[in-house]
Amino acid sequence: MVTYKVLFNIISNLLGPINQIAQISSMLQAMIAAAERIFEFLEEDEEIDTHKGNVKIENLKGNVTFDHVKFSYDGETPIIKDFNAQVQEGQKIAIVGPTGAGKTTMVKLLMRFYDVADGAILIDGHNIKDFDRGELRKMFGMVLQDTWLFGGTVKDNIKYGKEDATDDQVIEAAKAAHVHHFIKTLSQGYNSRINEESSNISAGQKQLMTIARVILADPKILILDEATSSIDTRTEIQIQSAMDNLMKGRTSFIIAHRLSTIKNADLILVMNHGDIVEQGKHEELLAKNGFYAELYNSQFEVEERINNYDKRGRCLKSLSLLLVL
Repeated sequence: MVTYKVLFNIISNLLGPINQIAQISSMLQAMIAAAERIFEFLEEDEEIDTHKGNVKIENLKGNVTFDHVKFSYDGETPIIKDFNAQVQEGQKIAIVGPTGAGKTTMVKLLMRFYDVADGAILIDGHNIKDFDRGELRKMFGMVLQDTWLFGGTVKDNIKYGKEDATDDQVIEAAKAAHVHHFIKTLSQGYNSRINEESSNISAGQKQLMTIARVILADPKILILDEATSSIDTRTEIQIQSAMDNLMKGRTSFIIAHRLSTIKNADLILVMNHGDIVEQGKHEELLAKNGFYAELYNSQFEVEERINNYDKRGRCLKSLSLLLVL
């Protein structure tokens, strides 16, 4: 028996350093990968400044025109082939399509993270290449699927898009985003601190705070990139209500994978392989029984199967409990 105890202690003493070596190796691999991304970023060429300096954003309304836009990341394989769309101020435009259709690429072009290869994007008749990039991007507010908050107070996080905002303005933005009540339940209210990983608040509350941040910034054009895809149904309803407040009177581009969330859009642009294959309202597109209807019906069938699976699971669980009792 003593021999086994000694052997067990020896094995335990060996496993400790081995586990530490494995952890260090994993950290080194993560560090190398991060360093590669940093150096890749630092080695990128400077953005070419093409603006003429005579276009101001103050009096612009948010009318957007895509005029025969073409784009390719590598200069050879076309991602956007011939994109045409006319968006009026205050409209809600949904961009849908399968993965790789070019939905997010259009947003990147709109904000000039890339320049179009051919054609033009116009805001109130002005080519976006004539804007200073910094000025152009002030027109946009974004709510993305991956939320980002920094280590600091709740108030500072909401004020990130408008640092000179008053406390009353911050509170009004929080109320419009339906997050004011939650903030008041925190130990220090708006002065409560969020840790670096923002792990001390839920995903839904983080999303609502980012919406409050955009409401406070008061942009002319909104970009919503699948902002509710990783949220549970109950929280999604709350976030959807906050986003409805956010979109009032603003030109909004909604990138959606769940088609049930964009039924009330003023215009739905259906993309496939870099082109708009269909456009119209939800009911019109379903009536056409084309590509959009195929996407919608296939998604509806998948959601129905998941719901049925969940229902069967709950029934089996209840039945097993009854049998045990």
